[in-house]
Amino acid sequence: MQKRPIIIVTGCSGSGKSTALAAFEDAGFHCIDNMPTQLVHHFLQVLEKQNPTDEIAGWVFGMDLRDKNFLKHYPGLLADLKNSGYTTRIVFLEADEQVLLRRYNQTRRHHPLGRSGSLLDAIQAEKTKIKPLRDASDHIIDTTHLSVHELKFAILNLARQHTAISGMAINVVSFGFKHGSPPEADLLMDVRFLPNPYFVPELKALDGENKEIQDFVLKAPETGLFLNNFLKLLDPLIPLYEKEGKAYLTIAIGCTGGRHRSVVIAKQIYDHIHKTQPTVRLVHRDIQSG
Repeated sequence: MQKRPIIIVTGCSGSGKSTALAAFEDAGFHCIDNMPTQLVHHFLQVLEKQNPTDEIAGWVFGMDLRDKNFLKHYPGLLADLKNSGYTTRIVFLEADEQVLLRRYNQTRRHHPLGRSGSLLDAIQAEKTKIKPLRDASDHIIDTTHLSVHELKFAILNLARQHTAISGMAINVVSFGFKHGSPPEADLLMDVRFLPNPYFVPELKALDGENKEIQDFVLKAPETGLFLNNFLKLLDPLIPLYEKEGKAYLTIAIGCTGGRHRSVVIAKQIYDHIHKTQPTVRLVHRDIQSG
């Protein structure tokens, strides 16, 4: 039986490793952050023995300088894993220094090397320490200009190169037209014709994940008519897109602000597709926007 691949996500602190791990998890990988190098073999032995037929795509470990022994032990770990029959890949994330500074200032978290000295000194010191790791990496992703959603899409695309899980990855994205249409959209539907809860004073401050908004949108006759016909259209189209060889299909649902109607409708579409397509995921791009 072929062993499942192992992906190590590493790189500069603040470059988006947590987002990358979440995206790998969405792609069907079992992910563990801050995994000590010396525990990897024991972990694999226990989990492979307990779940030999578990339908996961592989293992993803977040590993970086939070583990003080990481740089010392990772070359030996990679060699041991290769000798044990595992396919391993290193995904290295990085970003410009000024972007990393801004992210740390926003989150107010401590840098692994920042207990003494300035934050900039810590960022620069880490960059120097992990340069050999960067040079040995299989994939390098610069997140300087990537949004959280763009990074997730990049990781999902990367994950498909190493996963045994088949099937086209489907993304259902709700958005607000006033914030711009998603450039990655393959199918785009405007639902601004539906009744708008924004103009109901007691509903205006809520978003589409609240039951009150869902009830308001879904009880409208227009909503039932639209969903019935749109889902009938999607059902035969999705297999055709997959047959054509698309790795990704992005279905974008838009309303004015991206907080109410598009959120409710996108969730309905996601629930419908998920019954037959386990690789579907749901993103509410503008739900937190004003």
